[in-house]
Amino acid sequence: MEIYKTQSQIAAKHNWILSLVVLVLITFGVLALTQGLALILIPFMFDIPYDDILPLFEGQLDHPNGRAAMLFLQGLGGGLAYFLAAYLYIKLVEKADLDWKQQFNRVKFNVLLIIFPLLFGFILFDSAIVEWNMNISFPSFMSGFERFAREMEDKAMVLTKYLTDFQSPVEFLFGLLVIGVMAGIGEEYLFRGLIQPKFHRYTGNAHMGIWISAFIFSAIHFQFYGFFPRMFLGALFGYLYLYSGSLVYPMLAHVLNNSFTLIMVYLNKLGMVEFNMEEPDDFSWYTVLMGLIVFVFCMRIFISQNRNVTSHGKMAEGI
Repeated sequence: MEIYKTQSQIAAKHNWILSLVVLVLITFGVLALTQGLALILIPFMFDIPYDDILPLFEGQLDHPNGRAAMLFLQGLGGGLAYFLAAYLYIKLVEKADLDWKQQFNRVKFNVLLIIFPLLFGFILFDSAIVEWNMNISFPSFMSGFERFAREMEDKAMVLTKYLTDFQSPVEFLFGLLVIGVMAGIGEEYLFRGLIQPKFHRYTGNAHMGIWISAFIFSAIHFQFYGFFPRMFLGALFGYLYLYSGSLVYPMLAHVLNNSFTLIMVYLNKLGMVEFNMEEPDDFSWYTVLMGLIVFVFCMRIFISQNRNVTSHGKMAEGI
């Protein structure tokens, strides 16, 4: 079970609307403040004029420090902002306790190792969902939405390719820190550490808590043509937390997932592997099936190794 101990009145079921409104306001407020701070600091830290900052968001500025500046913005106004927003809400609003000592005590080295093949199997299986989601077509009356979704996807891909077109090992390591580590930890702290147990409490159903938080997690990326595989990935992280009672596992899985993509992109640039984010390799049903078998096998081991936590752990309820 998740660990989220609070006796705050705002955490009670009958205050769920107020609680969520406050959480949204704090999250967007922190995002605005951190991104604003990053924009103020970028000209001084990276020698980029204010007039040239806007083209950075579209990956159009050919500036030697442009990529580092955007990664700085992503780190401060992304992963760190999510972590800070969740921390402020947990500590100041609900005065909750995630009991990190207990969470770390639940971590087992042999179970940590299972995360690697488990995630690899899931990625292979998820490739079928990626393929299906990327090729969704809408009826004619929804052509406006389809056009909008494609434009958003194209813009996101341009920015992603710009951010990950690392020109040096230093840029690669900086990207690994920001996109791999900081985003993985910050997003898990907010979505699995805070939002998931809240919806678990509101609905009285652990699975509803997982899927609602996974839906929100995918939606905030504003990429419809990657929505479903990202939602399934978020659900995987949620179940890792539910069955282990430790955020360490989903945080590790999230960091590994993001870092794996970055490593493949960089190795492709060095000519060591073939990898294209824009046009992923055609999947085979054999690969998907093998991935599913590996994933299910590893997930069963993961659950069995955490059986005591699953059967005896509990999530502290609010008033």
